[in-house]
Formats: sequence, structure tokens, C-alpha cells
Amino acid sequence: MPDLLIELFSEEIPARMQARAREDLKKLVTDGLVEAGLTYASAGSFSTPRRLVLTIEGLTAHSPTTREERKGPRTDAPDAALQGFLRSTGLTRDQLEARDDKKGQVWFAVIQKPGRPASEIVAEVLETTIRNFPWPKSMRWGAGALRWVRPLQSIICLLSDESGAAVVPLEIEGIAAGNSTRGHRFMAPDAFTVSGFDDYAAKLRRAKVMLDPAEREAAIRQEAANLAFARGWEIMPDDGLLTEVAGLVEWPVPLMGAIEDRFLSLPPEVLQTSMKEHQKFFSARNPKTGRIEGFVTVANIETPDHGETILKGNQRVLAARLSDAAFFWENDLREARSGMGTWAEGLKSVTFQSKLGSQADRIARIAALAREIAPLVGADPDQAEDAARIAKLDLRSAMVGEFPELQGTMGRYYALEAGKPAAVADAARDHYSPLGPSDAVPTAPVSVAVALADKLDTLTGFWAIDEKPTGSKDPFALRRAALGVIRLVLGNGVRVKLCEVLSESYFQLLDSRQSLEQKTFYVAALPEKAQDDLTYYHLAVSSLIRNAREARELDIREADWGLQNLDWDSPVISVAGAKKLAKFRAGRINDEEGKPAYPPLNAVVSDLLAFFHDRLKVYLRDQGIRHDIIDAVIAMPGNDDLVLLVNRATALNDVLKTEDGTNLLQGLKRAGNILAQAEEKDGVEYSFGADPKFAETDAERALFAALDKAEPAIREAVRLEDFQAATQGIATLRRPIDAFFDTVQINTDNQIVRRNRLNLLSRIREAGRLIADFGRIEG
Repeated sequence: MPDLLIELFSEEIPARMQARAREDLKKLVTDGLVEAGLTYASAGSFSTPRRLVLTIEGLTAHSPTTREERKGPRTDAPDAALQGFLRSTGLTRDQLEARDDKKGQVWFAVIQKPGRPASEIVAEVLETTIRNFPWPKSMRWGAGALRWVRPLQSIICLLSDESGAAVVPLEIEGIAAGNSTRGHRFMAPDAFTVSGFDDYAAKLRRAKVMLDPAEREAAIRQEAANLAFARGWEIMPDDGLLTEVAGLVEWPVPLMGAIEDRFLSLPPEVLQTSMKEHQKFFSARNPKTGRIEGFVTVANIETPDHGETILKGNQRVLAARLSDAAFFWENDLREARSGMGTWAEGLKSVTFQSKLGSQADRIARIAALAREIAPLVGADPDQAEDAARIAKLDLRSAMVGEFPELQGTMGRYYALEAGKPAAVADAARDHYSPLGPSDAVPTAPVSVAVALADKLDTLTGFWAIDEKPTGSKDPFALRRAALGVIRLVLGNGVRVKLCEVLSESYFQLLDSRQSLEQKTFYVAALPEKAQDDLTYYHLAVSSLIRNAREARELDIREADWGLQNLDWDSPVISVAGAKKLAKFRAGRINDEEGKPAYPPLNAVVSDLLAFFHDRLKVYLRDQGIRHDIIDAVIAMPGNDDLVLLVNRATALNDVLKTEDGTNLLQGLKRAGNILAQAEEKDGVEYSFGADPKFAETDAERALFAALDKAEPAIREAVRLEDFQAATQGIATLRRPIDAFFDTVQINTDNQIVRRNRLNLLSRIREAGRLIADFGRIEG
């Protein structure tokens, strides 16, 4: 069985494209070969800046001969049907066979396809792969029509076995496949021939090319660590940079240099970012001083002076880059020490989103919301508000303008220079976190308050303008923001009712973007049920109170709502009084279309809460909690308290893993199904009146006794939020419920006994509902 070697040699392939290209080459070729009837033992793909390589071992020499029988139309069918069948098979009429079938004679086609040699199939598959390769970006060159990431120069396509190696006949746009390649561009530029993969890899190494990118990464990592160790330094880990640099060189030669003393006072993040982004240098840290004092650059060539000239050139370029960074740093420090007022003023002219106002508008909203959240997370409200007001000011700094990835990080430095407390400065750094599933979650109270406010403002704002995620599209990273809120809440055990906080965030948006006339419309537009629900309503009231001065200027002589009796100076206005105010102002909207720009409060909050629940399902699924268990606890009151919800789900998940839990679930679902059928049939609800005096069997009496004992214990455990105890309490009902269903006939002819037993089932159902809606759990 032959082995296959393919090399596609070109000008330099961008490092960021190489890993995907390796996998694409492997998949496209192997899938094509298998589809054509060939099999293989193993395949491996490699890349360097100038080549993509695929090796396949144990390839079959020929595809098998195939025989296919295909049933056609009846022999007496219209000629058009027969002609269509002939076209689909590629046969003629005399090649068909007439066979007896259930409904008469039918034409059958027997299609035989002889096997083909591997070389023929490989040539077809490789040409198709090259012509349709899925590069993110590609180019044409010369007069040809072929597109490749960079000009393709040569192709190796070689089949080899015990008898020798043979080039697969293939030519694409004047490039004929052969058995020769080239080594390192400078150290071994001459062409050489190969006879198989082992020969190819060995000759490449002699020609100063490390074929395997993993080997290049390991070589860079090891040599950089050795160079740093010799100076008493350590390399700052950066796997992304390591992969990128390994894709830039074919023969890595790490070289170490020192940073000039005049730049050592720059923040280490500035040094590391500048060297990484501009020069692709690895940072070397002195563990004794805690400073970044050196760097490692990776050359692609060995030189007689052991890289001294290369290193000097790199140091000159680095000095120029760091001089720019030092200039930015000094200018930014002067602004920070003066209070950052210019930056704050500048954010007024920076649009966050056309319908959501400027960055300054957004900062004001976040600051007000952070102040409201602060007591919930144990933070000082003044510090939380102060931190929110300065957290984004570094967006106007020269350093962040040059290195956007340093936003937040530089904010902390500038806040400290402005004389802010450490907690406030840390919040400026941390408020973007967590950015992804592997990012650390802030734990400092002020940082948590500002991070929550930032993400909640983003979510409510984009929900208000109907820019929600759709399918796989999420241009504003709203799923990430919701997951960030979930991780902040759960990671810090924050007991917060999301409905209240989302409502507060929404009214902050209204405060910043709409007049009082429009805001009162939203209150009046709430459904009556929602207006009576203080969860939503007291925040609507507080929003109106914040505008008490404007409200006091109403022409109350026009009012029929008794507004004269409202106490405008009171910190709390009654719901009834607020309704009167809302109704009075509802008709005074001066909107061009006669309607508000944003949807009603309850619509935004309920939809956002459902979005959080969906993200929570994804988050908990990774922790082994099924979606139906989460649905069962979401159906319970208090589902906007994520900590409470997760505690319920975790306890329920644990009990359902046990045999008792599984059997209990079946009993609860059976009770619910029987009740639902009886209630639908009888047109009544069986929810009270079960009396043990009507019990006729020991199993009934035992179930009454078990419920009498378990229900108070479960209620108390739920009140104390001890869901482990609550689920264990309901698990004690498993055996009496099983015995009841095994020995008792529910639908007996005695209607009194039947009603009593149905009401007893209702007690079972309600006992389960103390913990979760078991009807939503599968199984």
C-alpha cells in the first residue's frame, strides 16, 4: 500500500492562517479520497511560512470495482420516463434488464464502475482542493486564474511504496507536480529531490527547515527560557504570541536583548504590549525587581556574528517604539494628575450608539446604577459611583489610543495618579471583566458593582433599541455581557433581584434620553397587573421622584387626579399617587410619531430575564446540570435571583441522580398526570379537602402521615433556602408514594373516596411545587 506526500510551496503564508490551512488541506484531501473509494491508515499535516504539507500512510493502490442496481420505470411506462431514467444512469436501452415486479415488469439498470488507480484519484482530488481551497483571503498573480494565499511556486505530489516513488501526473496553471522542493530561503535555497515523507523531512532539516510547527514552538520556548535563565530573568508566558512567531520562521533562532534603563519606568503592561504588537518580542521579567527588563526576539537565520547585528537593529527599532510609548505616558500622566477633566469633556463628543447617546451619557447611567448596586455587593456607594465615572476616561488617553487592548489597565494607573483610592482604581481596571469564560471574575466589592452596572447598562440599552442577538449574530457581544453578569453574580454570591436592577438600569436610560412626559408614559403603559407589582413599580415611582422639581412645576390646576395632595418632598410616593401622576402625564408626549422611542418597562425586563435564563442554561450545562432541571426551577417564584435559582437546581440535580430521586420523579409526574386528566374531565380543581378519615387502606394512611411530617419540614427548609434539606425531605416521600400507587385505585366508584384520593394527589403535587415544577423534568 503506497504512501502519499503532498507539498504546496508558495511565498510566505500569514501566520494566523497556517493552523486552519493545515486542517483544511488534510480534511479536503482525505475526504475526497475516501469518497472516491480509497482508504488510508493515517494522515498528518504540517506547515511552515512557505509550505503546506500532507502525508498519508497506507493508502490503497486502487479503488474497488462497484456494482449498483437501480430500479426504473415499468416497461410499459411512457417513453419520456424511460429516457429520463436512461439519462440518470448513463446507459442505453439495450443495457437495461426487464424484471418481474409486484405490479408487472420493471426496467432495472446494473451500473458497474471499475476501480481506478490511486494516482488518478489523487490527481483529481488535489486539483479540486487547490482550486477551491478556503483561504480567508487569496490572490491571483500573473495571467493565470488560480487563486492562492500567496503565489504558488511548486507542488510535490508523490506516491511511494517498496518498489520506489512515482510523481502523480498533475498540472495546474502551468505548475506541474514533481518531487523537488527548496529549503530555507537564505541558508539552503537550492532545490533538492525527495523520495517519500521520511526522506523529505530529513532533507528539510538539513536544509534548515523545521517542518513541524509544534517542534518550532517547543524550540523557541526552551531556548528563550534558557537565555532568560542565564540572566536571572523569566519569560512572560504568551501562548498566542508563541504560535504566531512559530508561524513566521522556518528555522527559529531566539536572541535576547535588554531594554534601555530610560524605559524601565514605563508600566510593565505598556512594555509588554508595545513589544508584542510592534515587534513580536517576548517579554523577560526580573523576578527580583518585578520589572520587565529584557526581551527575546526570534530570528529566521543563523549568522556568523551569532545574531549580534540582528539584535542591534531590533533594539534600535524597539527604542523608537518605546520612546513613543514614553511620550504618551508622560502626557497622559499630566492629564491624570490634573483630574482627567479634559478626557471627561472629550467623551461627550464620542458616540456610544446613535440611539443610546454619547460615552458621557453612558458613564452617567453606569455611575448612577453602580451606586444603586453597591449596597447589594457590600461596596461603598460613593466609591462605586466615583469608580464608574472615571473607569472609561482612559479611552481618551494617548496610550489607549495607540494600544486599545490596554483600556482599563491604563485606567487604573491614571486613577492612582489622580489620587483615587486603590479600590476605585482597581475597579477602573476590572470593570470590563470577565471578558470570556476563562477570564477571572472580579471579587472586590467596588469592582463587582461597576462591572455589573457596565454590563447591565449595555444589555438594557441594546434591548431598548431592539438590537438583540439573532441566531449566530451578536455584533455587540450581548451574550458575553449576560454571561459576565451571571459569573459575577454566582462567583460572588450576590443576592440581587435582576428584575429590580434591570428596571433601575432601564430608567437610568430613560432619565438620560427622554423627557419626563415620555417617562411617565412608560409607567402608565404598564399593564394593571404589573402596576400593582412593586417589583417593577417602585422603581418607576423612584424615577419620577428624581424629577420632583420638574413634576412640581406641573399645571396642577388641569388635573383631576388629586395631585395637589401628593407630598413631593417625601422620599416615597404611594403607588396610587404615582399612578395618578402617570395618567396625568401620559397624554403629553411630544414625540414625532406620537409614541415613545423605547418599549415598555415590563416588556424589556421580562425579555431580558428570559435571555439571562437561556445563558444560564448554557453555563450550567457545562457543569452537568440538565436544561429541563433548570426549566423546572425557573418556573418557581424568585427566578430573577440567580444564586437562589442555581442553589435550587444544584440540589434538585443531586437528588435526581439517586435511585430514590428517579423513582420520586416518576411518582410526582404520575400524580400530576392523573390530576390533570381528572380536573379536565370533571371541570374542577382538586387542590384541597383531603381528609385522612376517608382513607380506606394502610397505604393511604401512611401517605397522609408522611405528607403531614414532610410538608412543614420542606416549607421551613425552602424558607431558609436550604434546598439540600428540602430535596432530601421530599425524597422521603418516595416509598409511601410508590406504595400508594401500587395498592390504591384512584378512580373508584365511591365519589367521596375518589375526590379524597385526588385531593391527596394534589398534596403530593403541591409538595413537589415547593421545590420545582417537576412536570417540566423529562423522564
